[in-house]
Amino acid sequence: MESLLKFFTLTNPVDIGTGLLMVVVLAYAIGDYVSNKTNAVFCMIFVTGFIFLFAFWLGLPTTIFKVAGLDPFFGFVMPFIIVHMGTLMKARSLMNEWKTVTVAFLGLVGLSFGLYYVAGPMIGNIMALTAAGPISGGIVATYIVREAADAKGLVELGVFAALLLVIQNFVGLPVASWCLKVEGRRLLGVFKAGENKPETEVKKIDPEVPAFRLFPATPKDLQTPFILMFKVFLVATLAVWVAQITGGVVHKLVLALIFGIIAYEIGFLEHDVFTKANSSGYAMFFCLIPVWAGLTAATPEMVKSLIWPTVLCFGITLVALAITSFVLGKILGYSWFIAMAISTTCLYGFPATYILSNEVSNTITKDDAERKYVLSQILPKMLIGGFTTVTIGSVVLAGYLAQVISAQ
Repeated sequence: MESLLKFFTLTNPVDIGTGLLMVVVLAYAIGDYVSNKTNAVFCMIFVTGFIFLFAFWLGLPTTIFKVAGLDPFFGFVMPFIIVHMGTLMKARSLMNEWKTVTVAFLGLVGLSFGLYYVAGPMIGNIMALTAAGPISGGIVATYIVREAADAKGLVELGVFAALLLVIQNFVGLPVASWCLKVEGRRLLGVFKAGENKPETEVKKIDPEVPAFRLFPATPKDLQTPFILMFKVFLVATLAVWVAQITGGVVHKLVLALIFGIIAYEIGFLEHDVFTKANSSGYAMFFCLIPVWAGLTAATPEMVKSLIWPTVLCFGITLVALAITSFVLGKILGYSWFIAMAISTTCLYGFPATYILSNEVSNTITKDDAERKYVLSQILPKMLIGGFTTVTIGSVVLAGYLAQVISAQ
């Protein structure tokens, strides 16, 4: 690859790094293009992950992230991204949907127990614990458990975590789609029979208004990218500092999420702060680098050896989620189908939660009133479920798993 760049007269090491950075962004762009054309059937992470995997096998230098200057960068930018995640949804919204939050969170607990106690004896406890990270959520959880595995010198587990993240959409989306269609048809029956209860008046929660205003609002003209980013960086640095002085009892990224939520609720940070700072694209770019970096050590032989553990872990996960959803559905008054759909949000998250809900409501009926009713019943639950699993639950769980892996 470097010789190819030199052919185009890029000979300076810095210029070569620029060219390699372009190659990395090209892979992202192809992933986005395919995702857009297939309505996220082939999601961006899946497509881009396999582009990098096959590219490494075909000769793309595994040092590409180091030469492009990305290798050290993604490590210390991660706390800032996690703080931003804490500004995406208000705690009050989660409390209003406490049943959904309960289903989503206990689903993570159920799949973790299933992986450890069922898959663990077959593939090893450390591998099972590593699998629980990416399966329970997404990019951040994968990064946390991969970091712990790498620290133990278990390179194969880093590859395993990356592969699970890359293909988990193909496991979760078909199951969730089927469950939502069945639930949607049930809701249609309720609507047509006139049994739907009138919606109670619920006071809308403005995400721009903090729950407890302790800091004055930053004037609009001062909400510049650099001022907003400084506030995020300040909160993230404080979280890292607290993690360090407490001896890492709580993982620094878990603290970053907690501090982000608190800073948002007391008015120090704005809602969806990185979007306001025009930095969300950069955040996603750097957030995914650890995933691709985890594939640099993946040989065809290693990937082949990981097929059985991958199939086993996903199979046990679905069974564990199905059982947990059945029990919680009975207790909380949810149908098994909506409970299962909520539980599986850990395998895909947003925006798939939004896309699936709209696709299902548009597919099962063409009547506008019926469509709106179905969507109003399933969309809030799916969005809250995805936020609970991917944004909060998986980060907390992965922080705990990382400590367990380190202690093995």
